[in-house]
Amino acid sequence: MEQSSIPKLPIKGRVVGFDCHPDTFTAALLQGQTPAEAIVQKVFNKVPLGHLSSWAKKHLSPDDVIVLEASGNSFEVARRFQANHHQALVLESCQLGKLKEAHANNDRISAVRIGKAFLAGTAKVVWIPDAKTQERRDVMHAHRKAVKRHTQMINRLDSYLSDNGVRLEASLKALEPQAALAQIRQAKEWSTSRWLIIESFMAELQAAGHVRQKWEQAMAMEVISDPLLLSLTRLSGLRAISAYCVGAVIGDIARFKRPKSLVNYLGLHPCFDDSGNEQWSGGVGGHGRKDLRSLLIESAQCILNTASPLARWGRRLMAKKGSRNLAAAAVARKLAIAIWYLLQGKWEGLQNIDPALSQKIGKIISQVGSETLQNMQIDRKTLRQQTEQSLKSGRVYQLDPTLVYKPKPRESTKPLTLAEEHGPEVKRPIALKKKLSALSRSRSTTRPVRGIRPQSAGPRSAPLRSSGPQSPDAHP
Repeated sequence: MEQSSIPKLPIKGRVVGFDCHPDTFTAALLQGQTPAEAIVQKVFNKVPLGHLSSWAKKHLSPDDVIVLEASGNSFEVARRFQANHHQALVLESCQLGKLKEAHANNDRISAVRIGKAFLAGTAKVVWIPDAKTQERRDVMHAHRKAVKRHTQMINRLDSYLSDNGVRLEASLKALEPQAALAQIRQAKEWSTSRWLIIESFMAELQAAGHVRQKWEQAMAMEVISDPLLLSLTRLSGLRAISAYCVGAVIGDIARFKRPKSLVNYLGLHPCFDDSGNEQWSGGVGGHGRKDLRSLLIESAQCILNTASPLARWGRRLMAKKGSRNLAAAAVARKLAIAIWYLLQGKWEGLQNIDPALSQKIGKIISQVGSETLQNMQIDRKTLRQQTEQSLKSGRVYQLDPTLVYKPKPRESTKPLTLAEEHGPEVKRPIALKKKLSALSRSRSTTRPVRGIRPQSAGPRSAPLRSSGPQSPDAHP
C-alpha cells in the first residue's frame, strides 16, 4: 500500500467526501468522529470543476480533511487542494468499489460513502506522487502501451503470413523493414489487394517501433542523467528500462520503513489462507503492483541464466523445489530488498567498474542513440567516462552516525550451581541429603481413603517369589 500521512482521530474539523469527475464534482460535508455519529451538514452536487478553488476558499477551513476516491484526475485535484493549504487524501478505489450499492447510486450517495469509509478507519490511503514521479509514471505507461502495440503488429503480420503459407527465416523483430518486405515479396506471388494489406501492416509496425524507440531513448537518457536511477544499474538484472520503472513506481523510498514494506507493496510475498482446519498457500499473483513485479520477475529470469552468486542461489532453490517460476519469484524478492537498501543509501561505494557493468553502460548508451548524442554535442566515449564517474561519485553512501550497536542479551549456556538452582540455603550436598530424606518421609505417611477400611496390624507375610524381576509398583 502506498502510505501517506493520515490524520489521527479525533479530527478537529470536518471530513469532506469528494466525488470528482472530469467536468464536475460533488462534495459532502460530514461532522463527527465515527460513521455512526457522522452528520451530513451539506452536500454540493455537480459543481463545475473550474470553480474548485473559489468553492474551497468559501466553504472549507484549514482543519477540514478532504478524501477522494482514486480515479483519473484525483491526484491532480488533491495537489490543487494541497497547494491551497488544505488536507487532501486519496483512498484506494478497489475497497471503496465494494461498498457501492447496486440498486441505488449517484454522486451524492458516493460522496457520503467516501467520507464514512474514511471515518471507519479501514480505507487504505494511497501516496500522492510528486510532479517528477508522476511524469516518470506517465512515460512508463506510454512506453508499455508502445511495446504492447509493437508486439501486437508483429503478431498480426506473422498471423497473416502464416495464413497464406509463408514463414520467414528470422523473426520480424530481428529484420529490418525493407529486408522483411523483400523476403515476403520473394516468398510468394501476391495479388494487389493482399500486398496492400501487407504494406499497411508493415507501415503500422514501423510506426509502433519508432514510438517505442523514442520512449526507450528518453528513459535511457533520464537514467544516465539521474545519479539515483543510474545507481540501480549496479544490481544484476537491472538496466535502463527496469531502473527507470523502479524509480517511477517507488518514487520516494522514505515512505517504506522496512524492506518488507516494499516487498508487500510489490506483491512479492506469497498469499495464504489459514482458517479453521483448512490451510492454503499460493503464489505471488493477484496483489501488489503488477507492472513493477512483472519487470522484476523478468529480471530474475535473466539473472538465473548468469553466473552471479544470486543466480547460483536461485538455481539451488530451483533444484530443491523443482520449479523455475518459484525460484524466479524468490530471486525477484531478493532483488526488491537490494533495491530498498540501495535507494536508502545503505550500500557500499563503487570503486571499480567490472566488465559486466561496463557492458551494461555501453548498452544504455546505445539506447540513447547517435542522433541524441549529436544533439547533445557529445561523443560516445565522453559520455561513457561521465557515466562511470557518476557511478563512482554521484551518490554519497553513508550510514547514520548516531546509531549505536547494542548487543542483545544472550542466555547463558553454563550449568547452574546448586545454590543458584535451589536457593541460597543449599550450600553443601549434606543439606541436600537432609532435604531429600525429609521429603521421602513425608511421602511415606499415607492417609486413609474414604470408603476403604484399614487393615488390622498383623504379622507381615513373606513376599511372593517369582522367577523374573518384579516392578517396583507390583503388589505382594
